[in-house]
Amino acid sequence: MSFVCALLAGAATGVLSGFGVGGGTLLLIYMTSLAGLDQTLAQGINLLYFLPTAASALLYHRKNGYLNRSAAVPAILCGLLGTALAAWLATSLDVALLRKCFGVFLLFVGLHELLRKKPR
Repeated sequence: MSFVCALLAGAATGVLSGFGVGGGTLLLIYMTSLAGLDQTLAQGINLLYFLPTAASALLYHRKNGYLNRSAAVPAILCGLLGTALAAWLATSLDVALLRKCFGVFLLFVGLHELLRKKPR
């Protein structure tokens, strides 16, 4: 049964990654809540998962003209800096605190999506 759950989680997160909307977040929830993995281990797996799925989706987005290099370059540069700082912080935090921080983040994003006003 756990193989089927892993297969379904991989398929669902793959679809979300293809859309570019954070399949890794769902994968982290699956790995920590259902598969029982430690938060830091799940994060490492998520990073490895992200590389091929993002590369695959990127090919299709590029093919369809959905890339803007002038917007991407500053985002990438700032993202690299933020990633380095966050990785350092995440690996130095206690796992229990890291899980709580991730939970608060998920609650914030969920509430934001539920309560935001529709654009006019």
